[in-house]
Amino acid sequence: MRLKRIAVLSVAAVLVLLVAVCIGIYLYAGAFGLNLVLLRGGAQWITVSKDDALLSPSMRLALSETPPKATAGDLTWKEIAPGFEAGELPVLAGSKKVDSILLARIDPARFKFIVRISPPGDKELGDWMDKLGAVMAVNGSYFTDAGWPATPLVSAGRHYGPKEYRATHGAFVSAAAAAAVHDLADKDWRDVVKGSDDAMVSYPLLVDANGLGRSKGDDRWLANRNFVAEDKSGRIVIGTTTDAFFSLNRLAEFLRTSPLDLAAALNLDGGPVACQGIRLGGFERDFCGDWELYVQDGELKLLARIFGNRRWTLPIVFAVLPK
Repeated sequence: MRLKRIAVLSVAAVLVLLVAVCIGIYLYAGAFGLNLVLLRGGAQWITVSKDDALLSPSMRLALSETPPKATAGDLTWKEIAPGFEAGELPVLAGSKKVDSILLARIDPARFKFIVRISPPGDKELGDWMDKLGAVMAVNGSYFTDAGWPATPLVSAGRHYGPKEYRATHGAFVSAAAAAAVHDLADKDWRDVVKGSDDAMVSYPLLVDANGLGRSKGDDRWLANRNFVAEDKSGRIVIGTTTDAFFSLNRLAEFLRTSPLDLAAALNLDGGPVACQGIRLGGFERDFCGDWELYVQDGELKLLARIFGNRRWTLPIVFAVLPK
């Protein structure tokens, strides 16, 4: 009888602890935090070395004393619908492939670009595509610990994110007549997004009109990368890296000299949320990243799952639909 009472009390104590933990998560990060931990397994930053086996071979190469310069391999575009092309650009170090960029090149006269949010973090890439009827979707700009936009954002004409925000990098703006990447170096983001249907302020600007970039991050900060760009013919180019060879600085340098002929390129959020899906003309692509590494007090910190292997959800999605 005594053992039974002890067992009941132990179970009750565990349940109380779990409830307290859930309440704490909710108070800190709302429904997004609960979804992240309970349904996606949560994540933590762990300390690694530059040659740690937990890192991909490309990341270990990027962290070497003298990382090799990345050059572009052969790129072939495939038209999968009028005004929509898909491609993959190999990233080479010497003759070795160290990464690749999944690409789409889109005519804004034929397709529209929208931004949508779901702060509870209840939708994966495929969920968003199903809900929106999208022919393409990627993750959007940065979000807070509670899943809300961390930068100014317009979704279906409605404004979200901080009202007071200093932006000096860029914004992607979509309206009925046009879509473009704007340089905010000498513009107020409020003026740039005014009247837009959908828009995202983000950073850093990887390529500006002068062919320069504004990334100032640590070259040891590596992740799956995602960007939206405009080429010199006015087409919108969206790219997602399949590995984490690039720091932001080196991605900017690579894009400036790549065969993409970019007039402007804007970084979006990266890491495991760097996803790209395409469903159009019999062509399908379904990819989400694995990697995010940053530096804290001189130590390398790798984002690692606590348990499980479900994909991360996307609180902000950037989607493409036919006009």
